[in-house]
Amino acid sequence: MDAAGAEFPDVSLAIIAGGQGRRLSGAPKGLLAVQGRTVLERLLSQAPLFGDVLMVANVPELYARFGLRTVADVVPGKGAPGGVHAALVAARTPWVVAVACDMPFVSTEALRMLLGARDEAVDAVCFEVAGRLEPLLAAYRTTLAAGWGESLREDPSLRQLLAHARARLLPEETLRTVDPRLRSLVNVNTPEDLARHGVTLPRG
Repeated sequence: MDAAGAEFPDVSLAIIAGGQGRRLSGAPKGLLAVQGRTVLERLLSQAPLFGDVLMVANVPELYARFGLRTVADVVPGKGAPGGVHAALVAARTPWVVAVACDMPFVSTEALRMLLGARDEAVDAVCFEVAGRLEPLLAAYRTTLAAGWGESLREDPSLRQLLAHARARLLPEETLRTVDPRLRSLVNVNTPEDLARHGVTLPRG
């Protein structure tokens, strides 16, 4: 990565591989395809914005062909909170943008909006839509890692973790100014999602 030429050299893009895709017959979600490109490839198209890129995956062999630095959960079995924590621990930059590997339509404009909302008074920035936080398209200061690692013993949700951080919540209408249909927040979890969003299962 050429951090010196990145728009956000102080930020790592962390792609969170997530669970086993049981509702999709065990298909690795990062290898789902949209218009001939895997979701992972679509997310990696954003990589030039960032100072570094890493992936959190407990089965790294599935993604070996992409040549990414891959790390496993530090605290196993904690789902998305554990994945974000692993990214914070492994990051080589002061900030991380965590993105789920089943989000095919994350836009550059949404990422810029997240990162533009950072300042010295906050440790995390995420969108809030219809009363729900979107913690897997969010920016986190890596100094959160130590405290969150302790908290994972209690099996918290990401929302609960954010409640104890200096978090800035960006409202739905703010995101709609750059993403009117909220496509950046679409994730693919079910066969119905595949059909709705034109996503196909990996071959073979």
